[in-house]
Amino acid sequence: MHRALLLPFVLLALLASAPVAAMRCGNRLVSDGAQDFQVRERCGDPFWSDRWTDVVVLGRDGPLESQREVQYAAWYYNFGPRQLMRRLLFRDGVLAREDTLGYGVDRIGENCEPNRLLDGLSAGELVALCGEPASRRSRNDALVRRPAPGVERWREQRREDWIYDFGDRRRVRLVRLVDGRVDTVESLTR
Repeated sequence: MHRALLLPFVLLALLASAPVAAMRCGNRLVSDGAQDFQVRERCGDPFWSDRWTDVVVLGRDGPLESQREVQYAAWYYNFGPRQLMRRLLFRDGVLAREDTLGYGVDRIGENCEPNRLLDGLSAGELVALCGEPASRRSRNDALVRRPAPGVERWREQRREDWIYDFGDRRRVRLVRLVDGRVDTVESLTR
């Protein structure tokens, strides 16, 4: 009898709880479906952001072809060394996904170990550890996928070369990023 009385309260508590994919900024939550301006109001400006576009083509080789550009933005938030950094992915200004990254830092750019730049770090994690690069070059390639007849997805593959100069006695590092992730790290001599 007591269980039957508790069931509505338990269900109400579950419905009132925050979504699983929610990020807390102070005492405010952001979750999938939030607009970019709402996230900025609740969480402030990200310490790093990245933007790119895709094009979806429908009706290829048919009498009517439709092309739609999709805007993406990745925002990176650092909440200090005792909390994990977050990457928020927006699609056309709407929060589509939240990713948890490695632990944050006290100060952006002050935890860089040139010999420990690891493949797979996101651009935001790299900036959090090492700061912005001394030099940055980018080039894009177009990748075309055809998941079904008459449907194409054009995606730019972003390739960037970031140069980090660690001072007189240290070597210069060339960090190659592909689609916002560290792909390779090379040492360059002065």
